[in-house]
Amino acid sequence: MRMLDKTTEKMDTSTWSPELQAEFAREAKNPNPCVGSTLLSENERSRVWIIRLAPGERIGFHRHVLDYFWTSVSGGKARQHVHDGTTVEYTYVPGETRHETYGKGEFKVHDLENLSDAEMVFMTVEFKDSANQPMQLPEGVRPQAAA
Repeated sequence: MRMLDKTTEKMDTSTWSPELQAEFAREAKNPNPCVGSTLLSENERSRVWIIRLAPGERIGFHRHVLDYFWTSVSGGKARQHVHDGTTVEYTYVPGETRHETYGKGEFKVHDLENLSDAEMVFMTVEFKDSANQPMQLPEGVRPQAAA
């Protein structure tokens, strides 16, 4: 299943706060390839990320250009601000998994905020052999080799 197949609990097209608009504009000028809180693993074929969000915590705007899938480890309720100007809310169940594919030049920019009263955890796996080239990760994002 894809995210487009997921039922939106709430969708809003109200204007975002000035702070969110400014953050979104900064991401547009300097695309953020970090689609998770922590990069757990990377090889020539894939990147494996984890997102851990405490109640009320938010991961900022980031850009998806590679084919990927995510799995909700913990479940919970979250809000996203999406590059098309919508604000959406979803409830996730443990084990729920969605697959996303992007054609040449296609992408998605969004954030993610935990609306639950417990930690939310997601795993995301990106596939480097996609229609778009992987974006360069910032220094310090890659895990350090074990000593």
